[in-house]
Amino acid sequence: MDLAGVRTFVAVADARRFQAAGDELGISQQAVSKRVAALERALGVRLFARSGRGATLSVEGQAFLPHARELLGAADRATASVRPGRRALRVDVLHRRIAPATRLHAFYQQNPRVDLDVVVLPDTSVEGALTAVVEGRVDAAFRGLLDPTMLGPDLVAERLVRDRHEILVGPRHPLADAPVVALADLAPHPIRMPGLAPESEAGRYYRELAEAFGLTIDVRGPVFGAEVQLTEIARSPTLATFVGEGSQYLWPAHYDLRRIPVVDPTPVFPLAILHRRDNAHPLLAELLAFLRAGCRPRPDEWSPDWAR
Repeated sequence: MDLAGVRTFVAVADARRFQAAGDELGISQQAVSKRVAALERALGVRLFARSGRGATLSVEGQAFLPHARELLGAADRATASVRPGRRALRVDVLHRRIAPATRLHAFYQQNPRVDLDVVVLPDTSVEGALTAVVEGRVDAAFRGLLDPTMLGPDLVAERLVRDRHEILVGPRHPLADAPVVALADLAPHPIRMPGLAPESEAGRYYRELAEAFGLTIDVRGPVFGAEVQLTEIARSPTLATFVGEGSQYLWPAHYDLRRIPVVDPTPVFPLAILHRRDNAHPLLAELLAFLRAGCRPRPDEWSPDWAR
């Protein structure tokens, strides 16, 4: 059904004159007549009785009027629900335990009145995130970006989350009591990062990190979940894994796991926030400003060549 015709019908019903309805809508009397006539043809009834005194609703017009008002109200609410600033800002954080989620939570804590929809897309690839942003299923998504040419002219990527690495070990690990660990000192200690696809952003990142500093980073084996890996690390005198300083993991107190900052240099996984260049949602601008203010590169950081 033509909403313009329905809106014109309601205007005529309220004004009782075609000319007055046209003035209200900013169109000519002739355009009002054409719209009403088209609506009447579509419905197969006459909605008005025309006379020199104006337009009077027919019986069918009286029956249609409350439904027409309801239809216009629903249309207006539907439009408002997707208008920037009238709906939640929808952001894909990749994983709810890692730095994008904690940074988004910090943004929310700064202003709890903001309307956020925090999601994790089923497709964790860069391609999946770019498609979701282009199609408008999310306003923004966090990913590592190997190839900036994937963006195209309509998308923007800003590396605004710098997730500095820590090493996570159990209480019997040789490094357990170290306040910090130099990256070179990790060479004798195998690091487990199971389940990383070799050509994924994370897979490429850890391969380049291992090659650059002579590390042993084992990505083989199935992924049984964070809880299982934390239990294995707590029981082992040799197992270790990398975690980002912005990640959140919980474990029983008796595990006595240690998160130790890595220095000289500090590895940083380069996470970018992806968004459409023409996205006018006011909360997106606020989020970007918040992330920029908190993103301060340090001279002692290491990132792979594709992130520099």
